[in-house]
Amino acid sequence: MKIHFSAKRGLRTSSVLAQLVKAYGHVALEEADVIVAIGGDGSVLHALHHARPLAIPVYGMNKGSLGFLTNTCQIENLPDRLTKAHRVTIFPLTMKAVTADGATYEAYAFNEVYLFRATHQTAKISVTINGVKRLSELVSDGIIVATPLGSTAYNFSAHGPIIPLEAYLLALTPINTFRPRSWRGALLNASSILEFSIHEAQKRPINAVTDFTEVRDVLTLTVVQDEQHPATLLFDQETSLQDRILGEQFND
Repeated sequence: MKIHFSAKRGLRTSSVLAQLVKAYGHVALEEADVIVAIGGDGSVLHALHHARPLAIPVYGMNKGSLGFLTNTCQIENLPDRLTKAHRVTIFPLTMKAVTADGATYEAYAFNEVYLFRATHQTAKISVTINGVKRLSELVSDGIIVATPLGSTAYNFSAHGPIIPLEAYLLALTPINTFRPRSWRGALLNASSILEFSIHEAQKRPINAVTDFTEVRDVLTLTVVQDEQHPATLLFDQETSLQDRILGEQFND
């Protein structure tokens, strides 16, 4: 098994990385059968973005501050653990944003895409789902579109629902809603086409954010799930991601 090791520089990862490379070798990303990402959830997300075009699975080792997407960091028996690992298929979101200067930007997100106000002014956003306008004007700090994988992250902090990994759903969650006060978000079929238009954009500028990309002064935003380019996460058999997501709903 040809392994590409990925790690951020730092005292917590450098020594582990050196031991792993010495024990199992290291190949270029394009030659790898698997990526082993050493660090926290951010390191795994970075690896997923690098792996997506090449369809290479990603196995995370926890040496960071957060490890929801990672496995226990252990040097021994790595090839055997990789071979026996449980495979989880996840689908990214594709964001297409058009800005005030007419430029178009595209980016991918495995966790979420969100719009957020860029100044002291609240955002005013219309929401269209599959060609039907569902909200003529949402007045809030912003709005989140989250995958099941990302539903436990920023989406949950904004009081959005946690989605089981096997559910074919996306969470649409407002951030600090002002109007309409009664709207708390929605669960949508994952094949939905979501379109957002920004009202009074010059007075109320809004930025669009994905996992690692931020686009400023957005006028319109389209979000769809990319089912043509899924990614694969690997988990040790005793650390099921489905169980972790379920467990998040019962944490006190």
